Amino acid sequence: MTSPTTVVLFGATGDLAKRKLLPGLLHLAQSNLLDDLRVVGTSLDDLSVAAFQDLAFDAIREFSTRDLPEPDLRAFVNKLDYVPLKAGPAGLGESVRAAEADLVGTDKRLLHYLSVPPKAALAAVATIAEAGLVKNSRIVMEKPFGTDFVSAVALNAQLHEVFDEDQIFRIDHFLGKEAAQNILAFRFANGLFEPIWHRNYIDHIQIDVPETLGLSTRADFYEGTGAYRDMVVTHLFQILAFTAMEPPTALEPRAISREKDKVFRSMQPIQPQDVVRGQYIGYREEPGVRGDSETETFIALKCYIDNWRWAGVPFYLRTGKRMAEGARIISIAFREPPQSMFPRDSGVGDNGPDHLTFDLADKARMSLSFYGKRPGPGFKLDKLSMQFAMQETDWAGAVLEAYERLIYDAARGDRTLFTSAEGIERLWSISQTLLDHPPTPRPYDPGSWGPNQIHQLVAPFAWRLPFERKWREKRF
Repeated sequence: MTSPTTVVLFGATGDLAKRKLLPGLLHLAQSNLLDDLRVVGTSLDDLSVAAFQDLAFDAIREFSTRDLPEPDLRAFVNKLDYVPLKAGPAGLGESVRAAEADLVGTDKRLLHYLSVPPKAALAAVATIAEAGLVKNSRIVMEKPFGTDFVSAVALNAQLHEVFDEDQIFRIDHFLGKEAAQNILAFRFANGLFEPIWHRNYIDHIQIDVPETLGLSTRADFYEGTGAYRDMVVTHLFQILAFTAMEPPTALEPRAISREKDKVFRSMQPIQPQDVVRGQYIGYREEPGVRGDSETETFIALKCYIDNWRWAGVPFYLRTGKRMAEGARIISIAFREPPQSMFPRDSGVGDNGPDHLTFDLADKARMSLSFYGKRPGPGFKLDKLSMQFAMQETDWAGAVLEAYERLIYDAARGDRTLFTSAEGIERLWSISQTLLDHPPTPRPYDPGSWGPNQIHQLVAPFAWRLPFERKWREKRF
């Protein structure tokens, strides 16, 4: 349960708000996780309150993943307020204070969610300050947080002129997924895994997030960003930190953030020779894209963490647009035995090393693969696996979607799944050599797994995607 909360939703008529934020806020209110909630939307669109409520009703009806009785939906949207940005700080402040007056209690919270393009973020912060809405409030910032080290430092400095660091929540929706948080449980709650979670037993780690989607209407944003800035710094490196961090002193936000930042400080600078950039064929013909664009729509890289636990263990990261499948996996490859006693034709080693795989997709799953003897005479070995799917448990209905979890945590002031100023500045710092000397983007076919050079990058290993064997579906 949280304090009575007013959410000020900047960009309230945008795609993210319609697809994720408004349905998520409704679910948090229905489930009483945000037990007393008011929402004030604002954007450039000149809408009446009634028109915004109708927009929100239609959006939630279309995009919510849960069955919603119409009376409950209508009761929620009837509590929504809206003020266009042209009303200025005074208009926004008046609407927010009216919403807060409807809340019961004295410990009231104010949460600003900036669902706006990066170039509009500081203008929204200035509006919040001029409206007198900074005190006792928190602010959720969407990615990317700068485009290089200099811009990240400047952005943080400007934010800190208005908000204290403890008030700022830099969001990464990947970390809001149940499977991502399950990494902490698997690592630190199980004597089976924690003793082997280091370089003596782990050969390499892959974090692979291919996307089938193209640009949609994001060409203006993407041309100035690219896959590395859009996905690696703000998503994949955050997942890497959860995977590689040392045990925190306690399961509480400051301790976990401290260990994540230690991982970032230990990361070696990204070297251009350890990076493959790609651009899907046809990208330059997309509306809004320059005909000579060198922006990457794909990136794969190898990086290292220079500390006692991970020295010499390569981390391979890959993401891109218009690829063969959409997936979000972390794959831990364990070292193979130093010597085999099995016959050469036994099959041992034919299917690669043992793997622990986390699937971060909406259907959260985990798999542990290993070799076992095939029944019958002789000694033939096959790759076997044990799999777990969140949807097969009695808890499946309790799973919060990523944005719901993160909004809930921000409202409570829980910073566990958010990025610090120190962390994001360090990531841009280790990226600067790559940003200054980017390799030439290689062409790849839409619907493929990226440029051919990715196989040289990962050699002598192989990419886990595409999987040789599909995930098993539940059998009744």
